[in-house]
Amino acid sequence: MNADKVIKWFMPKEERFHELLERATSNLVTGAKVFAEIAHATDLEERKVKGVQLKGIEREGDGIARQIFEALNSTFITPFDREDIRSLASDLDDILDLLESVAKYLVLFELAEAPAPLRRFSEILSAMAAEIDKIRTLIWDMGNLHKIQESMVRISELENEGDSLYFTVIAELFGGGCMDSIQILKWKEVYEGLEAACDKCKEFTHVVGNVTIKNA
Repeated sequence: MNADKVIKWFMPKEERFHELLERATSNLVTGAKVFAEIAHATDLEERKVKGVQLKGIEREGDGIARQIFEALNSTFITPFDREDIRSLASDLDDILDLLESVAKYLVLFELAEAPAPLRRFSEILSAMAAEIDKIRTLIWDMGNLHKIQESMVRISELENEGDSLYFTVIAELFGGGCMDSIQILKWKEVYEGLEAACDKCKEFTHVVGNVTIKNA
């Protein structure tokens, strides 16, 4: 085997990671869309049906993450630092896990209402998922750095909105309204999960920042 063939053998299969990360971010966009449907639903049975659908999407995300980890273990050279790729995949998986958990809480706690903060959180997370998917299309070419940074800034803005929404709704829950203490605790669990999902989206951009610094 000549030197050129040896080099070709060890070159990264970039398209493998392109495909897997595309599947992961597209799956996240789909999951966020289904969660938004759950958040806007006012019928508990509809939430149960959509929750099963979201669980399937979350399992698909688990499988994709596992394939990315396996690809990292079997690829000699990777397009980016392998720990950054691992972190990107883990963050995407964690976001879906949190959305599925919140959907599960809504059903287990028998919360059929669709209050404005719940609906708005779902819209924020759908927008964040769309920006994450956009970053995935751009990150392979550092000539797209300006566009990548624009999406990162947008995600940061959305995360700030999520933080403000969280503190507002928690203050309202514990502000002495007519809701009983058990219901307050149920909704607190829901909103904590949604705020955590927003934080995890922001963490995704931190990893993207590492990638751009290392590869610019």
